[in-house]
Amino acid sequence: MTAPKRYDRAYFERWYGDRRHAIASGGELRRQVAFAVAVTEHLLARPLRSVLDAGAGEGRWYPLLRKLRPHVRYIGFDSSEWAVARWGRRRNIHRGSLETLGQLDLDGPYDLVIAADVFHYLKAPALRDALTALVPLVGGVAFLPTFAAEDEIEGDMHGFQRRRAATYRRYFRNAGLHPLGMHAWSTRKGLGLLSRLERPS
Repeated sequence: MTAPKRYDRAYFERWYGDRRHAIASGGELRRQVAFAVAVTEHLLARPLRSVLDAGAGEGRWYPLLRKLRPHVRYIGFDSSEWAVARWGRRRNIHRGSLETLGQLDLDGPYDLVIAADVFHYLKAPALRDALTALVPLVGGVAFLPTFAAEDEIEGDMHGFQRRRAATYRRYFRNAGLHPLGMHAWSTRKGLGLLSRLERPS
């Protein structure tokens, strides 16, 4: 039997602190953050005001977002006791999971909702619950970097769910999300803010 996955100090040091195993470089993360901010502000036609980071881990998005938009209101949630104890106060991260977002007293919706590199570790029932809880909180863009079975994947494969891209699209569509491209999604209301040729065909 495979040992249960633990999001403890050793996990974060291995996958985010050790250059031999690090999932993404600092430059790649900065580009991701800048893109998510830009697409959200383009959709809403105003500066970014609020961000919900579901599965925030150590809250690595927080300092980069604050550098771009110093007054943005950020809140993160993660299931890791260690991450919350270590970074919670400094980066406004609280205990919680994607599946339980609907049970939390959140001041949403949020301009930008992030769930980065999380969905591909959730089994089907948890994925459906997570989307049910997340979609009502999307006031602009949901940025959901997720990798499918067709992708060439490196990094943490413990618990990785090998679903096809078409399967994820079906889950997202059934939950009320529509693709904007490059891991960005929005609701039907968000699509209504775009011109016809900006919308997915």
